[in-house]
Amino acid sequence: MTFDELLSKVRKIASETDISGTDFLAVQVNITEPDGGVFYVEVKDGKVNVEPYEYNDRNCAVTMKMADFNKLLDGKLNPVIAFTTGKLKVDGDVGKALEFSKLLKN
Repeated sequence: MTFDELLSKVRKIASETDISGTDFLAVQVNITEPDGGVFYVEVKDGKVNVEPYEYNDRNCAVTMKMADFNKLLDGKLNPVIAFTTGKLKVDGDVGKALEFSKLLKN
């Protein structure tokens, strides 16, 4: 999967996600590996935005390999297990990272 395909997948999931009860959430996702990249997911004013940019005023940043992030999106990788085994790194508010992972489940 390319980075652009991953971004499209996240946008599709985000457009179908129930964000009721989430006032504000801004998470930057860093995908490692040579074909990786950076994007952010922002929940604000009842809308979800997914953009291929860094987000400086974020709640947290998560860093993962593309294959592991795909497993997380598909529900094949538990975010807590990913975090404890080092497959998911969080810089910032770990609680917000967990909230983010719940929003993106298919």
